[in-house]
Amino acid sequence: MNIDINNIHSHIDKTAQDVVQLLCERKIVLTTAESCTGGLVSGAITSVSGSSQIFGLGICAYANEIKTHILGVSPLTLEIFGAVSAQCAREMALGAKCRGEHCSPATVAISVTGIAGPDGGSTEKPVGTVYFACAYKDNINTLHLRINSNDRQHIRLESVRQALILILNTIKM
Repeated sequence: MNIDINNIHSHIDKTAQDVVQLLCERKIVLTTAESCTGGLVSGAITSVSGSSQIFGLGICAYANEIKTHILGVSPLTLEIFGAVSAQCAREMALGAKCRGEHCSPATVAISVTGIAGPDGGSTEKPVGTVYFACAYKDNINTLHLRINSNDRQHIRLESVRQALILILNTIKM
């Protein structure tokens, strides 16, 4: 497993550099809304030199109350679909984008919500279920993954890697 973790770290570092470079070139500010990654996407971005030019805000929204009161996720969304859902990820990204637009009108927002385990999964949403949303301009791209692992660190790091890739793909569209 350590080889996989080291490989993921290497991919995260490279992809974070690519994200920072692209956002700097296009003068876009990034905002993050993270649940299961607990700030690791923000950490990956801010570990890159020059990230202060493009990083506006990072919100670690582990609690549903933060999702609703800070990010504007509807309590009805949480009740019907749950915090680990495409609907919640979309609302988290839109809320983060709205908050980020106070820093810059050219804002991209990424959200991540999922079950990193090893506890907390269900038959419907097993450990490794992760939803992502990336909001930029009038577009929202979503991604749903089932990361086949019971290793919390692996799930969280793979989620960071996938979030960074989603940012790149969304901006390049």
